[in-house]
Amino acid sequence: METVSGSSPLDNIRWQQENNTPEAEENRGMLTQADFFALLTQELSNQDPTKPVENNEMISQMTAFSTTDGVTKLNDQFTSFAASMSSSQALQASSLVGRSVLVEDNVFGMEEGQSVKGKLVTDQPASNVNIYVENVAGEIIQTVPVGNVASGEFTFTWDGQGSNGEPAPEGAYRFRVAGLVEGNASELQAMTYRKVDSVTLAGSGGSILLNLNGGSTMKLSDVVEVSQG
Repeated sequence: METVSGSSPLDNIRWQQENNTPEAEENRGMLTQADFFALLTQELSNQDPTKPVENNEMISQMTAFSTTDGVTKLNDQFTSFAASMSSSQALQASSLVGRSVLVEDNVFGMEEGQSVKGKLVTDQPASNVNIYVENVAGEIIQTVPVGNVASGEFTFTWDGQGSNGEPAPEGAYRFRVAGLVEGNASELQAMTYRKVDSVTLAGSGGSILLNLNGGSTMKLSDVVEVSQG
């Protein structure tokens, strides 16, 4: 008498169905290079012998697929590169906290007892140059005589004191630089160094923003100079 071991055929079929791993959802509908060559082989095996596929047509199909595959890989590489650049910029921006950056603006905020550094820019020689420190009301708090300057950029520092020798109160101020250029009264460009209080890693448009003392912000890409103080 024969003895039959194991499950019934129906059980075997059910077991096979349950253990059949479905294809990953993200891979469905995507043709790989192996799929392309399988289709090409199938096409060649079923072609009309009297109308064979031209060599240039076959090469064109292979080139088109290779180009598409290459562009896809290139896009993936660019995505990875962009993510790496963002991480690098975030690390660079975080290292600026507590340091000063040059801003193309003559307005700045100051705490009492603090000194402020600025930069005078002129493309022509000037004489009788004075740096005026003004408050928000336009009142002159301090006047710093400079004298004659050649064309170029010159760094200066205001010690935070008014003309009376007392520390200026906390608030907003601006540098105004005036002198004679070719004998005519002119205002020269003044820029300021502003301390970075914090960094916003995902600002407007996805750019990295530096939050400066005084409440203003600037893009990391707009930084032209960094100072220790």
